[in-house]
Amino acid sequence: MSMRLSRTAGTINIGVSAVANESLAFTSPDADDQFLKDLEEALGVKPFKTTVAGSHVTGSLIAMNSNGAAVSGLAEEAELEIIKGQIPVLLLPDYINAAGNNILVNDHGAVVNPEISDDMLKKLEEIFGVEVVRSAIAGCNTVGSLCKCNNNGCVCTIDATDDDIELIKEVLKVKEVQRTTVNHGSKYVGSGIVANSKGALVGDATTPIEMGRLEDGLVLY
Repeated sequence: MSMRLSRTAGTINIGVSAVANESLAFTSPDADDQFLKDLEEALGVKPFKTTVAGSHVTGSLIAMNSNGAAVSGLAEEAELEIIKGQIPVLLLPDYINAAGNNILVNDHGAVVNPEISDDMLKKLEEIFGVEVVRSAIAGCNTVGSLCKCNNNGCVCTIDATDDDIELIKEVLKVKEVQRTTVNHGSKYVGSGIVANSKGALVGDATTPIEMGRLEDGLVLY
């Protein structure tokens, strides 16, 4: 298991640009060779480049586990061909189309934006193959932007309540949840991390203290 500092296309917000599960990753087309190498070596995944809805914020617009991916409903056909070639896909409606920001998911469960409809909740359970629960985290509906999880643990914003942490543990079935910041104080933890159960990349402004918390929370030791 490994954790390393990284950036892509000049940004430390690597979680906005990329997303990974246990075997593959999707990243923005402007990802440089070093970032692709970091993904392969630290996470043990095969990376694929794609925009989503013509945008380079690929990590914000895709949420996935080992079973399937939820993708912005604004995605174009050529983009969907790339994604569907690797994993089953569910398209999200316009009002919650930023899947990566609105969904926190691993191979055991998912916490999603409370505004997601009953019908969409059922579809998410089918595509991910897990229980899906609606909840805000730290009073914020965009739970994926505030947290990052793998199959063993989760890290979340320092504003998360004790109840939030208990909910995450119960739904995602993880043994560890750690409050932290990333990239030298950002509360938007999900924006600065790409992770799975084998490793993690974190934005290269992340401090050693933050690195320690992230390693503990994601059980990467």
